[in-house]
Amino acid sequence: MYIIGENIHIISPRVKDALQAKDARFFQGRAVAQVEAGAQALDLNLGPRKKDWEEIFPWMVETIEAVADVPLSFDSTNIMGIEAGLKKVTKAQPIINSTSAEPERLEKVPLLAKKYNTRLIALTMGASGIPVAADARVTIAIEKLIPRMLEIDFPISDLIIDPLVLTVSGCQEYCPELIETIRTLQVAWNPPPAISVGLSNVSNSVPQENRSLVNRTYCAMLMGVGLNTMIGDPLDTKLKDTIRIIEQRDDSTPVGRLYLKIYDRIAAMETPVIDDVDINDPDQAAIWKTVQILLNKVIYADAYLQLA
Repeated sequence: MYIIGENIHIISPRVKDALQAKDARFFQGRAVAQVEAGAQALDLNLGPRKKDWEEIFPWMVETIEAVADVPLSFDSTNIMGIEAGLKKVTKAQPIINSTSAEPERLEKVPLLAKKYNTRLIALTMGASGIPVAADARVTIAIEKLIPRMLEIDFPISDLIIDPLVLTVSGCQEYCPELIETIRTLQVAWNPPPAISVGLSNVSNSVPQENRSLVNRTYCAMLMGVGLNTMIGDPLDTKLKDTIRIIEQRDDSTPVGRLYLKIYDRIAAMETPVIDDVDINDPDQAAIWKTVQILLNKVIYADAYLQLA
């Protein structure tokens, strides 16, 4: 699994305060911690920075490149800020996160990616928003996003399609559709573009104590349809262990065997079944409940995952 570290994000009060103070040591510490934990790239979500983008984007690149050699992913709606940052990159091929199929962004952002030889994350979202159905999201990719790349001679090998994870708390009907979107995207174009997701979005608005459970269970399901790139938290040791279990097919523990059964069921286009689970094991029971929610078979409620 190629992990783009998510932990430099403007939504974090600590990140917001550190940006205000231009605290280089803070950002360098976060960068190093993520890389040491296995992140192969770093997402820099700095927000639009409408007032100070000319200063902040280049400063952040210089700050992070002083301690890390991995690709930097520029996560912002501010195209001028992204370009100011790209001008300062001296190490690995960067990533722009992101364009969408909205006409203005689809016109401008791919050209910027081509100019600076970046990889480009493209969202399956059009002017009318994010469709629920898998086929509608795939259609955006093959009728809008990929044709635009071909039009400007942008390498499909540098394109990353993001079919958009939404939170299970309030948008759970999107969760099983995303699984099928990823499955279909891999056969909808030849050669297929890379696919990535913002994994932690699935647990937005979920109580903190359950976020990792939701994230790692969904990760196992998405790996079943071939996901091998994500923006996620490399510091979540339980998430990383779940990835390891699947990649190494480690069936030495009951929980590991359950994750492998979930992975295998999804890969075979089957639905996980209760016979796969020892429901008397609290850890397995929690995973089973989470699968039912993510497949939209049980309505999400915070209390549901708290019940023994």
